[in-house]
Amino acid sequence: MPSNWSIQHGGLSPPLLSSLPTILHPYLSSNFTSVSVSLVDPPDLRLAPFHLAAAGLCGSPCIIDVGGPKYLHPFPNLNKKYDFLDIAAAVDERLGQEPGGRLMIGASAGPFHVLGGNAELVPNIAWDDGADEVGHRKVKNETRWAKVGSQGEISCGRMNTVNEPSEQASSAFGLMANLFYCSGEVGEVLKVSAQGRKGPLNFTECIRQGLRSHFGEKHPVSIGGVFLIKRGKARLHVMPEFSEKALVTPDDVKNWLRFFEVDAPLVCLTTFHTEDLGLELRMEHTHCFSEDGTVGGHYHADTTPEEAEYEAYLNTADSVWRVDQP
Repeated sequence: MPSNWSIQHGGLSPPLLSSLPTILHPYLSSNFTSVSVSLVDPPDLRLAPFHLAAAGLCGSPCIIDVGGPKYLHPFPNLNKKYDFLDIAAAVDERLGQEPGGRLMIGASAGPFHVLGGNAELVPNIAWDDGADEVGHRKVKNETRWAKVGSQGEISCGRMNTVNEPSEQASSAFGLMANLFYCSGEVGEVLKVSAQGRKGPLNFTECIRQGLRSHFGEKHPVSIGGVFLIKRGKARLHVMPEFSEKALVTPDDVKNWLRFFEVDAPLVCLTTFHTEDLGLELRMEHTHCFSEDGTVGGHYHADTTPEEAEYEAYLNTADSVWRVDQP
């Protein structure tokens, strides 16, 4: 672990998952015409249409917030190069966890030093403490990237084909990441289904605000997992190449980003918090990809509310870890 990384801990006392369906249903119902919230054993999330690197979302779940937007603007700090496996090792050491199976999913900036330019990244990587026949750690890297192509289009690819056609390839990223981290075990999680958006909030913000309204600032809740946008269209952004001009104001950043409307279905990996915990957390961050690999980016909202349909599998975090806070 680099000696200049600071690592701060945010303690949580997560509510019982069994309490959340009753709590969330009225908030979601105010924003969607059809809602279902329940506890379930999810399907194998390694399979279509989810394509996660591990089967489940359970086993010592936590959220890790690395770096942040201050490393992107006003100018990018190109010294901020990270690796998911190094971040995991640093947090495992603080947790006192023995080596074992792990899953890390979420949203981050791409490894500009590996991809040769700026990109969005959809982290999706799992590993165990075993080794293959040549002594390498067994890693399944399903991470995807999205760039702005030469014609202004979304250009996408997979990190397990970067540099070498191996299953592992690069586990690097840059600048910032918001990660749900667990053992990847199968267990009971929160399932949220919603159709027909009638209110102003996007899917994750509706859940986040519902939890915050109920629990308040004295009982922070942090959530991570995967959701599908099954029908309709969604608004995404993709970062272009780094700006040569200072990005000082929110309008500077908005004008620099490239926005797209894309068709469902989309697989979305998300983390969000009801409170900041004094750690300058990214309160919500969701990146997504299409199953066919043609589009991806940062999720903002659906753009066809009447058609919108969501299906989520989520879990609460036991703790939050803030790494290399700007």
